[in-house]
Amino acid sequence: MSNSIYLVLDMMNDLVHEEGVSSKGPYGEQVRSRKVVENTQAAIEKARAAGIPVGFVRVGFSPDYRECPPNSPIFNKARDNNIFKLGEWGTETHPKLGQTKDDIDIVKHRVSPFYATTLEAVLSAKGITRIYCSGISTNAVVQATVRDGHDRDFEMVVLEDCCCGLTTEEHDIAMKSLERFCKTTTSTTVEFE
Repeated sequence: MSNSIYLVLDMMNDLVHEEGVSSKGPYGEQVRSRKVVENTQAAIEKARAAGIPVGFVRVGFSPDYRECPPNSPIFNKARDNNIFKLGEWGTETHPKLGQTKDDIDIVKHRVSPFYATTLEAVLSAKGITRIYCSGISTNAVVQATVRDGHDRDFEMVVLEDCCCGLTTEEHDIAMKSLERFCKTTTSTTVEFE
């Protein structure tokens, strides 16, 4: 049994699908220009071939947004735009990523996938000590995952070309700030262990 996992972060239709609400904005542009979906798809295939389990983390709220923090600038936009509703197409993982019923599926209500979720318990039960991760956005969920994972004594590895921010500069700054907390690799150079 592997002591590693590949966590795919917030690669949901609302954020990364060509027909998602973000497709015409800056996220859509960055997802397409950086080939984030295609790179993530390739990384998932490599992880599966190496026997590494894959986990998907999605942000989502009940239809009445009861879990949505009222003072959060980022999550109030979800409420205002009527997105990130659990059970709807927008909160499903992009179909090209091939999520299966055997994959770990974590739903979160905040930026960090460790906050008020079962993620840490699942990783502990599976004997995971190394987390490979990527997703959108680099300066939100990826940073939060790396920092929280680091502080929980996981070895953290980020697949840089499977991430993006609203802009190239935002992504680059986020990656630079993570250098002290993780290793970095890409979908083409990663060696899943």
